[in-house]
Amino acid sequence: MTTHFFGDTATLLGRSLRHITRSPDTIITTAVTPIAIMLMFVWVFGGAIETGSDSYVDYLLPGILLITIASGISYTAFRLFQDMQGGIFERFQSMPIARSGVLWGHVLTSMVANLISLALVMGVGLLMGFRSGADPLAWLAVVGILMLFTLALTWLAVIPGLTAKTMDGATAFSYPLIFLPFISSAFAPTETMPGPVRWFAENQPVTAIVDALRSLFAQQPVGTDIWVALVWCVGILVVAYAFAMVVYRRKIA
Repeated sequence: MTTHFFGDTATLLGRSLRHITRSPDTIITTAVTPIAIMLMFVWVFGGAIETGSDSYVDYLLPGILLITIASGISYTAFRLFQDMQGGIFERFQSMPIARSGVLWGHVLTSMVANLISLALVMGVGLLMGFRSGADPLAWLAVVGILMLFTLALTWLAVIPGLTAKTMDGATAFSYPLIFLPFISSAFAPTETMPGPVRWFAENQPVTAIVDALRSLFAQQPVGTDIWVALVWCVGILVVAYAFAMVVYRRKIA
């Protein structure tokens, strides 16, 4: 059964990846918005925002990477919605394949596509002057956190992909996720925010993840930020996965 699952998932992953290669504009579009935000904040607003950092792009990039992921996972919901409306799920049910492999094919496709988008955004950040003193272990931790965050949000995206009635409904859920970094430490220190806004910013997942990434990039002690970030990511992943599988079983019942 395990071999059956992995083989079916690999086949369905290849199917989804072929769709992306035929439409590379989806990855480009995913990367364009975060890059545009980065350009605007660094070159227009960067000089007016006091962060205590030598370079505003160094301060900003971790938050931009999270926006990239939030933007990218909307395509997971979009592709799932298309499959649901096109009847491909019913066709798969008539075949002797692992049923959960259908979802995992989409999830792994999201991981690959977002990794490419993150690399594009990181490349532009380097061109804009981003520099890191991180050693290989710290870089590995950065990639691990970003991939875990991507996995958690991807399973969150599966839910509207399966339940939405319209294409706009399938992708609209990502808008609050893209907006969330703006009310965090991603663009400015939380100390500069008024009381209620500061409380929210300091107690939502993006701030902990951004602060952990920023410390890793700067080769500084991460303190408790990394553990809070991991708890948020794992918590979102567990809840989203469980709910997505319940919805999926009801859809294919």
